[in-house]
Amino acid sequence: MPELPEVEVTRRGVAPHIEGRTVRAVVLRRDGLRWPFPAALGAQLSGQTIGLTGRRGKYLLIHFQHGTLIIHLGMSGHLRVLPPGTEALKHDHFDLVVSGVDGEQVLRLSDPRRFGAVLWHDLADGPLDTHALLRGLGVEPLEGAFTGQLLFEKTRKRSTNIKQVLLAGDIVVGVGNIYCSESLFRAGINPKTQAGRISLARYEKLAQAIRDVLAEAIIQGGSTLRDFLHVNGQSGYFQQTYFTYNRTGKPCRVCGAPIRQIVQGQRSTFYCVNCQK
Repeated sequence: MPELPEVEVTRRGVAPHIEGRTVRAVVLRRDGLRWPFPAALGAQLSGQTIGLTGRRGKYLLIHFQHGTLIIHLGMSGHLRVLPPGTEALKHDHFDLVVSGVDGEQVLRLSDPRRFGAVLWHDLADGPLDTHALLRGLGVEPLEGAFTGQLLFEKTRKRSTNIKQVLLAGDIVVGVGNIYCSESLFRAGINPKTQAGRISLARYEKLAQAIRDVLAEAIIQGGSTLRDFLHVNGQSGYFQQTYFTYNRTGKPCRVCGAPIRQIVQGQRSTFYCVNCQK
């Protein structure tokens, strides 16, 4: 599943091609994906000018004066910028056709498993952060509000393991399974540790590890697992530097002990018993 770095890489890739451009058409090739496509989306967007793009957790945001288009890539989705007239393939479900001084381009969403989403939040319905999918999200990990102090304060009464707390997204958003395992390794924290038993000093280290891991992943174009591709069709490279994720039985890059794999909350966790206490 595309996680925060992959969505941010996607946002940065599409932004120069759509920001400030006018929507000429919306093409829907099915009724919806995880949820139905918004009714009359073409009428709402045609002729409108796109403002800035943004991201909230794993949601890509395309802002207009009268609302925001919310796109989620689901388990297998990816966006591509294509020339007009490019033939649509089996899993190409949504096109946003835009025009500017350099002509028309097509922003196309492909999603083989159809767990993604294209939704609309109208400005008349209130601030964007009141949308049902966004209002319960925690702070952004790459912004100033995310600190070790925040993690410490929000976990004092939590007996759940730290891996599940990070994945829940109500304290910090966007730290998905891959980057959670990698961040806990860098911080030296065992993923089975109860969140409420971790000290402030260790949370400060974890917060910095999360920031570092996500920033490095974005620079390297994210991770390419299964279906994720960049806007230009290229792969990400962060998976080549994993310390734990998907390295079951392989020697730890630090101590040489075999990496272990367990299941937490129906998700695989990878860690080193020597380096993570």
